[in-house]
Amino acid sequence: MSDYLTTTARNPTALAGDAASQSAVSWGAIFAGGVAAAAIALLLTILGAGLGLAVVSPWAGHGASPLTFTVLAAIWLIIVQWVASFFGGFLAGRLRTKWVGVHSDEVTFRDTAHGLMAWSVAMLLTFSSLALAGLGAVNAGGKAAAAAGDMTATSNYYVTELFKPAMGEAGTGVSLPGATPQQMRQDATIILAQSAVTGQVSDDDKSYLATLVAGATGLDPSAAAARVNAVLGEEQANLAKAKQMANEARKSASAAAIYTFFAGVIGAFIAAVAGLLGGRLRDLY
Repeated sequence: MSDYLTTTARNPTALAGDAASQSAVSWGAIFAGGVAAAAIALLLTILGAGLGLAVVSPWAGHGASPLTFTVLAAIWLIIVQWVASFFGGFLAGRLRTKWVGVHSDEVTFRDTAHGLMAWSVAMLLTFSSLALAGLGAVNAGGKAAAAAGDMTATSNYYVTELFKPAMGEAGTGVSLPGATPQQMRQDATIILAQSAVTGQVSDDDKSYLATLVAGATGLDPSAAAARVNAVLGEEQANLAKAKQMANEARKSASAAAIYTFFAGVIGAFIAAVAGLLGGRLRDLY
């Protein structure tokens, strides 16, 4: 030991040479911290999903409101990001190789960089997992969207409402010249599908629908027109509800993305500080 100190005193570049030969990056420690952070984040996310399902309810007036649920989800997201970032950064600093003969300022920079790199690895692992899981969701969502985009099933319900037989009547009505029952229903389906897209029905289409309903059900013209207006009103009300739900989902997704961004930025800072703390403890032993 004394010979080493004497040699160092006589040759101040000895330690510098040793430091230069050492790697400034401990990739093993970085990946260990990143994997740990990703695992902790996943575990806490599962816990948050369980708590979230416990506070929501499919029944109106029960459970947390959408706004409350969004706020709680954002708070939990921040907690998950900060806790996982701290442990990942701390492990990256605590497990890294001990540098000998490196200036304290350089050690500080390397430790914070190790914490930040561990956070980066965790983010890449997390989002890669989400991307893989999202492929199945995209495929399922595409099928659902295609089914939703096909207005036939939805329109058939309203067509059935339109052509219910009149009370006390056989339901055959008076056939329109040149129009079969199948053709009448097809025409009604086309009009209802168009109204679902445009959000309105022209007066000519309403009159034609009323004529079709009167001819197919035996209703008098005024009753047929009233039924047409009722069914169209129901359709538009349901479409308005669907648009409102889609708009709320859009707002929630936007808020979640913004919360995720800020939570991630602060998580990166926490990981860097935790890396510095872990590195300081590493150098004590």
